[in-house]
Amino acid sequence: MNLPFDGAISRFFNDQAPKAIRKAIEDADKDDILDKSYPYREEMKRKDYEARLDALQIELVKMQSDIKASGKRLVVVFEGRDAAGKGGTIGTVRTNLNPRVARVVALAKPSDHEAAQWYFQRYINWLPARGEIALFDRSWYNRAIIEHVFGFCTPEQRAHFFAQLPEFERMLVEEGFIFRKIWLEVGQAEQLKRFLDREKDPLKQWKLSPVDIEGLGKWDAYCQAVDETMAQTSFDFAPWTAILSDDKRRARIAAIQTILGAVDYKGRDLALIGTPDPAICGGPAMRKGKA
Repeated sequence: MNLPFDGAISRFFNDQAPKAIRKAIEDADKDDILDKSYPYREEMKRKDYEARLDALQIELVKMQSDIKASGKRLVVVFEGRDAAGKGGTIGTVRTNLNPRVARVVALAKPSDHEAAQWYFQRYINWLPARGEIALFDRSWYNRAIIEHVFGFCTPEQRAHFFAQLPEFERMLVEEGFIFRKIWLEVGQAEQLKRFLDREKDPLKQWKLSPVDIEGLGKWDAYCQAVDETMAQTSFDFAPWTAILSDDKRRARIAAIQTILGAVDYKGRDLALIGTPDPAICGGPAMRKGKA
């Protein structure tokens, strides 16, 4: 079977991955959690997950109906490490929602014209109108993390971003947007395992990119960039919710609970929604120990 990028991920696993990471992947059974610091040793059982998810999906539909009828505007930014489960989580949130109301925003590399604009400008164009939801699969935080780690921006550009960001996000909140930022964090062994799975699966190979390959050896630089970003951008008016996503099922449940808890919609059942699992969901400090 032809592997994307000439099997670069398999080569990294065999030749460069830390010994402990290789061993964790090689020794694990199908449902094992690879990161020993994760609070659970096995993934959430499918039957329990589906029962919980079905109930929350109904709440999401109720939320959407209220947003459309009332003219609320919801913006959810999903950020996280590569292979942390952003796309899958967003897909689960949107499964039963009307695509005319709930839109996924996953922007490609800026065009030359966009690169010449004010940095935030192209993101503003994708903010929701009244009665709409926008789910950002990566966002303006590219500048703080990915662009910085890979040298796609200068230190001065990044510093300028951090200087302007508080007022930009404050304006969103003051304008009336319901605004939430979700960070999905995954351990190094689980990330590499997911990359290996994608490399072997023809239906998932499209998810891989040259940046993913180059990033395999930049774990520590990425950790530092995320730490710096979390320290500078978790505001009282726009805090981060960090979710440990080594178990995708638990992470998706916690993300949906976070969103439902942010919107005061007609018929909201707080008892059914419940509280996100504090063992895997909390503030930026939740991801400590992943670096």
